[in-house]
Amino acid sequence: MKDKVVIITGGNSGIGKALAFEFGSKGSKVVITGRNLEALQETENELKAKGIEVLALQADVTSKEDNQRMAEETLKRFGKIDILINNAGMSMRAYFEDVDVKVIEQLMNINFFGAIYATKSCLPYIIQQKGSVIGISSIAGFRGLPARVGYSASKFALQGFLESLRTEMIDKGVHVMTVCPYYTTSNIRFRSFTKDGSMQNDSPRNEKDMMSAEECAAHIYKATIKRKKFLILTLMGKLTVWLNKLFPGWVDGLVLNFIKKEGRPK
Repeated sequence: MKDKVVIITGGNSGIGKALAFEFGSKGSKVVITGRNLEALQETENELKAKGIEVLALQADVTSKEDNQRMAEETLKRFGKIDILINNAGMSMRAYFEDVDVKVIEQLMNINFFGAIYATKSCLPYIIQQKGSVIGISSIAGFRGLPARVGYSASKFALQGFLESLRTEMIDKGVHVMTVCPYYTTSNIRFRSFTKDGSMQNDSPRNEKDMMSAEECAAHIYKATIKRKKFLILTLMGKLTVWLNKLFPGWVDGLVLNFIKKEGRPK
């Protein structure tokens, strides 16, 4: 990955920030985007302090114009785009019967259309480099989760897009990978939407028992080098995917009981 130009959307926190350090520490030139200017500048300074060459761009993944500007600014600074990591994302915690539909629309705009817009803007240049398009999905993209209906729907959509794109890109030599972390320490649960679109500001799970964002990023880096098609993380994540294929009705009950331990969303 030395001297590769890597764009990471949502690169100012969580898995995205960890990816910026992981790729940057291996010699990649990193472009990070995010809406929060303060967090973006803080991450930029931390990366520069480690000797990592970085371009930080305030951008909203739901904006076609911002995504086009992201690609243009990257080309202006580095002259190429090798890898795009569609990492920006949000979650939710509310049952469908309670949730305002606008929350699901927001999730689709961020988690799905954000990846569509970013990929559309960068793909011509990634094709030139025979590079990579990577999407950070979730186990929830294989197995629908109660109280995460909009999140799961967006991740199912993302995985369908990536599978189609991967097939289209075979003859062009472009690597397309779907990454499905299990529960990972990040700010995604604290910033989850509630039923009315407000922020949850708390996590219903024990964050200490989860894989760290740094460990997750290390797995993604290795899988990128190997040009894997799928990366499903943790034994529990793999079991969930395969058991759901074999025994979907049984897994329905298991998943419901697992989520019920969080308590009913407010």
